[in-house]
Amino acid sequence: MLGKLFGRGAERSAVDPHALPASRRQKNGMYKLRALGDARVLALVEAADAGDWDGVKEALAPFDLGRDHHVLGEVAELDGVQDWIGRAVEEDKEHRATALLISGARHINWGWEARTAARAVHVTREQWQIFYERLEIAEEQLLEAAELRPDWVTPWRRLLTSGRGMSLGPAVNETRRDAALRRDPLDLATHIEWVSQLQPRWSGEAGQALAFAREAYAGAPDGHRLGCVIAMAHIEEWVESDDKNCLVTPDTQDELLEAAERSILHPDYVRRPGWQEDFNIFAMALSLASERIALPRVFDELEGAYTSWPWKYMTEPEKKYARARRNA
Repeated sequence: MLGKLFGRGAERSAVDPHALPASRRQKNGMYKLRALGDARVLALVEAADAGDWDGVKEALAPFDLGRDHHVLGEVAELDGVQDWIGRAVEEDKEHRATALLISGARHINWGWEARTAARAVHVTREQWQIFYERLEIAEEQLLEAAELRPDWVTPWRRLLTSGRGMSLGPAVNETRRDAALRRDPLDLATHIEWVSQLQPRWSGEAGQALAFAREAYAGAPDGHRLGCVIAMAHIEEWVESDDKNCLVTPDTQDELLEAAERSILHPDYVRRPGWQEDFNIFAMALSLASERIALPRVFDELEGAYTSWPWKYMTEPEKKYARARRNA
């Protein structure tokens, strides 16, 4: 049974009837994952791209949007959603919370698109104004969604991002973090967002993020994807460092190996839509650490599937992925 669950190729597809086939347009043996590698998510993306609200609601049936950050992210990243989702918010009272959640998440992404990834000193006054206007809309909508559905985690996780962008301060963001973790103490997305907020570039202190990640993961059961928070904490450490070989130490290699084997490489790990991002997180961290035990296994399981997160921290991320894969 385990061979089927964790096998490759045809065996894996047979276990997951919703898995999308790997792209035939492969380059360097890799391909960019689309729609979380899931046919149901692809139907959702296509409905959202067409502005088909009824189709979106139908496609969401297999998922819990209040807890599935990956599925919400697929809609939030789609350009054009902001043009029609407001009508759903106003007109569909029965599904208002869902529409508010999608609209709020989209406005955060849309706001960052206006701001761009440039350093703050290079962002124009007009860009800042648009950025704040969109985040203010997101804040209002996400807070209402959270009020309508107090069991949901995803609004609070997204409010962490808008709160960081609007510089609302540690007291507000800590309250939002705690609200998310009360609803799911092991929520990976919330932990990763907090690891980012603890970085020096966001007024954190060196070492804070890694300490937070270690404490959080210590209580996680074997096979839980929260192990990715260890990998992301090390990636963030690399981003902040002037020494690009800072992770190439025996202690870091051992910690990443242990986290990989206790999480994504553990038999109890569950492959949900978008599981490839978890493996990409470890692939990047392990490659930066020049680790040689878990890294080949991680790339072997990925079979060339590439996700932009977290490789986008690098210049020419797809080339870096391909190089790391070759060298694994």
